[in-house]
Amino acid sequence: MKETFRLLFAQHIRQLKKEIELYQEEGALWRTEKNIANSGGNLCLHLLGNLNTYIGAVLGGTPYERKRDLEFSLKHVPRAELLAKLDETLQVVDHGLSQLTDQQLQEDFPVIIWEKATGTVYTLSYLLAHLGYHLGQINYHRRLLDNE
Repeated sequence: MKETFRLLFAQHIRQLKKEIELYQEEGALWRTEKNIANSGGNLCLHLLGNLNTYIGAVLGGTPYERKRDLEFSLKHVPRAELLAKLDETLQVVDHGLSQLTDQQLQEDFPVIIWEKATGTVYTLSYLLAHLGYHLGQINYHRRLLDNE
């Protein structure tokens, strides 16, 4: 199970990096329009914060301190910086997941994220689905608002 999570998170993070690289115009990463409230850049920052918090800090013991408000308010972070952060996050996530034991996978996730405790497998499945959901949004954002 642990190896499956490592593989799937790595695939999704690499795909996220590819999506950020595929923007033809760097400024389009931060564009919003009509009912599209979050830019691709802000969704990327949000995913970086989410993964570094719950897998990096909670499971891997990194000293990451999340600033969730900035994930949606920060603008015009250079693409090169986003890509570097994605490379770092890929390593952090793999490290955090590789440390999990079979016993820990059967236990509750170490912190409560929602209203009550949830199992580690449930929480990791949710985090993977969350990553995939926003990855799809970034793909559509890029195809709709890049190079208008």
